[in-house]
Amino acid sequence: MSYQFDFSFLIERWPAFAAGAWLTIQLTVVAIALGFALGTVCALTRVYGHPLLRRLIGAYVEVIRNTPLLMQLFIVYFGIASLGLRLSADVSAVIALAVNMGAYTTEIMRAGIEAVPRTQVEAADVLGLSRLQVIAHVVLLPAIERVYPALSGQFVLSMLASSVTSQISAEELTATAERIQSVTYRSFEVYIGVALVYLALSLLYRVGFWAIGTVLFVRRRRLATAL
Repeated sequence: MSYQFDFSFLIERWPAFAAGAWLTIQLTVVAIALGFALGTVCALTRVYGHPLLRRLIGAYVEVIRNTPLLMQLFIVYFGIASLGLRLSADVSAVIALAVNMGAYTTEIMRAGIEAVPRTQVEAADVLGLSRLQVIAHVVLLPAIERVYPALSGQFVLSMLASSVTSQISAEELTATAERIQSVTYRSFEVYIGVALVYLALSLLYRVGFWAIGTVLFVRRRRLATAL
């Protein structure tokens, strides 16, 4: 094999990779926050809401979970633009990722909510707590604690899935790699380097979610099992 491997040029390109990684973090943190909020509301509605709303949310979950993220991204970026509303690549990426994350979060959170013992809810009703207080203090936090490992894993997967946003020219990490590869023609070295950056980001996210879990959940902090 005559190919000569050369990774030295990656050091010179580190500012571009750092900028791409930073945009990836920004896009996914916002998308995760919005997706978690959307999924939590939808999960509560599926458990406690009107039957019609339950069906509508069920249809949303099935459509999103059974279609590719790339197609959803194209619908947001190109489809909405054809209707006369042009969104930037970054905004489109956040919307598509949040909607996608919301569908998966809905099912994860629904499992956590349904796992809360009914007797616990009944006891809160006996104490005279309002429906909002019951949901906030008796149902929601224990539900999140039960499914937190699954949520954390899904959030990391969402960060990795953000690589498809390069297809609409969002200048995140994968798009940066494609641009550098087109100039250097060093595909192997570039994509190996980017894979290592994604690995580092995954570890960073996991550590971050572990830290959040230890702060939010006292029992997990005592057991040292935030994830």
